[in-house]
Amino acid sequence: MATSTAEQLPIIAITSGEPAGIGPDIILSALTDYFFKATLIVLADPALLASRAERLNLPVKIHTLNKTSEAKPHQQGEINVFPISLAKASTAGVLDAANSPYVLETLKQAGEACLNKLFDAVVTPPVHKGILCDTGIHFSGHTEFFQAQCHSPHVVMMLATEAMKVALATTHLPLKDVSGAITEQSLTLVIKALHQDLQQKFGLQKPKILVCGLNPHAGENGHLGMEEIEVIIPTLNKLRQQGLDLIGPLPADTLFTPKYLDNADCVLAMYHDQGLPVLKYSGFGNAVNITLGLPIIRTSVDHGTAIDLAGTGKANNGSLKVAIQHAINMANNAKTFSQ
Repeated sequence: MATSTAEQLPIIAITSGEPAGIGPDIILSALTDYFFKATLIVLADPALLASRAERLNLPVKIHTLNKTSEAKPHQQGEINVFPISLAKASTAGVLDAANSPYVLETLKQAGEACLNKLFDAVVTPPVHKGILCDTGIHFSGHTEFFQAQCHSPHVVMMLATEAMKVALATTHLPLKDVSGAITEQSLTLVIKALHQDLQQKFGLQKPKILVCGLNPHAGENGHLGMEEIEVIIPTLNKLRQQGLDLIGPLPADTLFTPKYLDNADCVLAMYHDQGLPVLKYSGFGNAVNITLGLPIIRTSVDHGTAIDLAGTGKANNGSLKVAIQHAINMANNAKTFSQ
């Protein structure tokens, strides 16, 4: 894995997100407000960052790189920028479809560089899916983009705060489709990917995973649904025989309490709105979205582009700070695991 030679620091790529949104704002403010023990490289148009810094009255020094090896370890108020040009100059708060290819190019180059071990991780500020799709570009999300780029057969969405990690067995599905999507095969793939990345990227030798039931009261022994009896319990039992430490299925209405959370490393929720409301209530704005199951490390903020806040100085950089720090920690853990 590529690391900067001076102190063997991880090299973290940061894409710029939607140029008209708060992505440039939170990059500039986060890299000014906080110190990160890493080499950070922003893939962006230097003119975009310079103009936004001027608008926000942030005294940022921008180092435009000819090649990534020129990047220096992070210092507050200084930013390494690997230049990728906008199609048109961007105005804060004003979407422009002409810059959609620019957004995708930043993601493409960051992903390729991670696969080629030039970067140790990529952190992604928010993009505007609507403006991308309106131009005829099929873009369902960062997760799917990197999954396709990395040719990964199965990925897992996880959100994390300092106190809690919640992974999802299914993601953006209508509620009526969730039950049919939870099969022995799909659940096995999710849990194995989750277990492996908790070991390799979070440094947990024997991770303990709490597993939610699908139905109220985890099915109440079949009286409130049969998915636990027919699918979830048999799958968990098979995985336990392979050495995985799995607790459940447990009722979701009691699982998210200190009795369980204080003695576990991660929660696996069966569907999006079963687990994420709890996590976001406890840490919204300071949470990170992590894609597991990829051969690269990818973290992201937990919020959208906030077009109305772009250029105002009111955008909160907390989630980006957490996303960068998680990427650094995961890169360091991955390096240790591979040794």
